[in-house]
Amino acid sequence: MAAGQPQRGQASGALWGQGHSSKLPGTENESPPDPGGEVWPGVRPGQAPLRPVSRTQAGTAARAAGGEGPGTCQSPPAPPPPPVEPLVELPSSFRELFTFFCANATVHGAIRLICSGHNRLKTAAWALLFLGALGALYWQFGLLFEQYWRYPVIMTVSVHSEGKLFPAVTLCDMNPHRPSLVRGHLQALDEFAQENLYALYGFNLSRSRGAPSAEAPGPEPAFQLDRRVRLQRLGSRGGPSRVGFRLCNSTGGDCFHRAYSSGVTAVRAWYRFHYVDILGLLPPRPEDGHQSHGGHFVFSCRYDGQDCQARHFRTFHHPTYGSCYTFNGTWTVQRPGITHGISLVLRAEQQDALPLLSTEAGIKVMVHRRDHTPFLEHRGFSVRPGTETTISIREDEVHRLGSPYGRCTVSGEGVDVPLLYEANYTMQACLVSCFQQLMVNTCSCGYYFFPLPAGAEYCSSARHPAWGHCFYRLYRKLEAHRLPCFSRCPRPCRESSYKLSAGSARWPSSKSGDWTLAVLGKRSPPRPGQSRSPGWSPRPRSNVAKVNIFYQELNYRTADETPVYSVPQLLSAMGSLWSLWFGSSVLSVLELLELLIDAVALALLLGCHRLRRVQGSQPRAAHTKPETCPVPRDRRHEARRPGPQPAVPPGRWQESQ
Repeated sequence: MAAGQPQRGQASGALWGQGHSSKLPGTENESPPDPGGEVWPGVRPGQAPLRPVSRTQAGTAARAAGGEGPGTCQSPPAPPPPPVEPLVELPSSFRELFTFFCANATVHGAIRLICSGHNRLKTAAWALLFLGALGALYWQFGLLFEQYWRYPVIMTVSVHSEGKLFPAVTLCDMNPHRPSLVRGHLQALDEFAQENLYALYGFNLSRSRGAPSAEAPGPEPAFQLDRRVRLQRLGSRGGPSRVGFRLCNSTGGDCFHRAYSSGVTAVRAWYRFHYVDILGLLPPRPEDGHQSHGGHFVFSCRYDGQDCQARHFRTFHHPTYGSCYTFNGTWTVQRPGITHGISLVLRAEQQDALPLLSTEAGIKVMVHRRDHTPFLEHRGFSVRPGTETTISIREDEVHRLGSPYGRCTVSGEGVDVPLLYEANYTMQACLVSCFQQLMVNTCSCGYYFFPLPAGAEYCSSARHPAWGHCFYRLYRKLEAHRLPCFSRCPRPCRESSYKLSAGSARWPSSKSGDWTLAVLGKRSPPRPGQSRSPGWSPRPRSNVAKVNIFYQELNYRTADETPVYSVPQLLSAMGSLWSLWFGSSVLSVLELLELLIDAVALALLLGCHRLRRVQGSQPRAAHTKPETCPVPRDRRHEARRPGPQPAVPPGRWQESQ
């Protein structure tokens, strides 16, 4: 017997329990031999016989303990470990998948597909209803998201009441003067204008009251006017004739007509073109016009019962509207009404310095924010001489949303156009700056009415021949929105606008006109028997005007852009649609998502299994690749076979499992 192995007596002691009485074979307690092949080991005296052990079980126990024969006594084998639960378990078919979903889902109508399983008609009807509701739901979801991604906004108007800063007021006398540096050139332009008017209309300007006054002959002009640019009568097919002028490039190969249906507009545009051509010879900073006016433009000014000071005004000269004054006092309006506004008495004389440039008589007025540049051509209005004009102000504010709901800028941030004005950002200032920059890049010079970029110069025929052709080509593109300026200049995110209401009355009246004009320092009419002086006007009342500007009310309206669908509103709309069609919640949506993922995974696994079976039916090649798509099996439903299990050698349990 090998060393270390137990003897048969020891094995018998191991297999039979202790403390039981029994006799050895051959005694009266000897048991008969086992007809079924069972082994009855000997028992000790006083021991009761144990349960018979079969040879197979004895051999298994012996091998587990390291013995060789069936007579070796060993300890019983350890029970096998319980089966490991799979991390992901899928049903075996789509029918089982949908049956489980319909029986456990919280979506309304899904349980009907199971309850009506014995009635195919009801099952088909509920299936169509379920799919139809699902399709309608996601169709409405598509419409909802399409509208959300457009980022629409609505305007919400609210009314507020608080003290406001009094806005800036710009007033111009509409008497453009003749700068001394180009006075001789302008005299030559007036003579050229008389020739064109006489040739076109037979009108002699020198005999009219609007003719310019005779001036001392100045120096000979340093350049000659472009006499090719003349006024012409342009015929049109099937319509009235038009008036305009012809512009050509430097080579003369590209020409076009700047035509107008109104002769007055055509004459003013033609004269303005030559006027800008002459002003281009001036330095970049022309002289101020209020000093050459010959007197004060503002006779009197009072605000809220107090006299205005000179420091409250800023003066500049406009090439078309003459001497301009901007009232820029820092007063806060506490009460509305005409007595708490500004009241001005202004000079409204016509000097007839440039009668073809401006055909209006009166005062140009514009109300704007204190930190904005006044663009009188676009937002200004005229005040008639000899009247008292009362202007009431109502202020509105607009608050715009930025990206992605719209495009706006806060104080010019993100705008690639450098402003040429020393003021806050406005869309009009950006458009003018953009056009002037394009003008300099395209025509190599700048338009005189706009500020110049650094290092540029104004256009003039003496330095830039045929600049007018380039300017009007570019300006026509700007009018047709074919320049990138409108896309480069967004609106401000916060913008204030003033709504004006005006009323006028005759001022001064016929009864109070004499003493009012005398107090203002105007020349009074001659006494009876006294000859009239050459400077006396039969209607001195037309040389003055009074303007009252005040807040009508301190209530102001604010228009705020509000998104139609924010994220909470979008989720609320989606929840409403879900409740309408299915009466479900967010977890019900996740159930549908789980169903979709399980269906896709099951389809892939079944496809791989089908592919394996197809490959298994074909003759195997010499070298086959390992299987890559094993189908998981659910061992929990497998029934265990009764009877003895095959023995497993030590160290092979994990491998067999």
